[in-house]
Amino acid sequence: MLKLLTLIILSVIPLTLFSQQEEFYSFKVKTLEGNDFDLASLKGKKVMVVNTASKCGYTPQYKDLQELYEQYYHKLVIIGFPANNFGNQEPRTAPEIRQFCTENFNVTFPMMEKISVRGRDIHPLYQWLTSKEKNGVLDSDIKWNFQKYLIDEEGNLVDVLYSKEKPGSEKVIKWLNEKK
Repeated sequence: MLKLLTLIILSVIPLTLFSQQEEFYSFKVKTLEGNDFDLASLKGKKVMVVNTASKCGYTPQYKDLQELYEQYYHKLVIIGFPANNFGNQEPRTAPEIRQFCTENFNVTFPMMEKISVRGRDIHPLYQWLTSKEKNGVLDSDIKWNFQKYLIDEEGNLVDVLYSKEKPGSEKVIKWLNEKK
């Protein structure tokens, strides 16, 4: 009887662990203004998650991100996460980041609080984005600012685009126009 009970328990534990695996929609983050933002509110839309910085050679991509957001607002949400992980290129505070993005690029897509996208203090969402064990698709390293993660309408990680690839690249446009 004890052997049977042990066998049943050992059979159920992996199923329980698997069912508790985090998904994209399980995360709640904070906006630049400190408000809660539930990623579950994005179900049914494609999402581009991008780590941003205001003093980077790729900072002009804010303009490209905004244009893409305006063109595909009906099916795409872009979420910017300011991060200061590379060369102190995002030293600004939340109000300063908001002012910079608004005055220089008219950013209207959601901007979240400044987080860490790598290292010991990596944000849980970025742990999920960069770990195949967590996202079920691929491992990746955050190489620099303006790295983009593509999430489909069901919350699945689709691809990672490194900084050099522009937000409105042919690859992104093709992905946006794919039918589910």
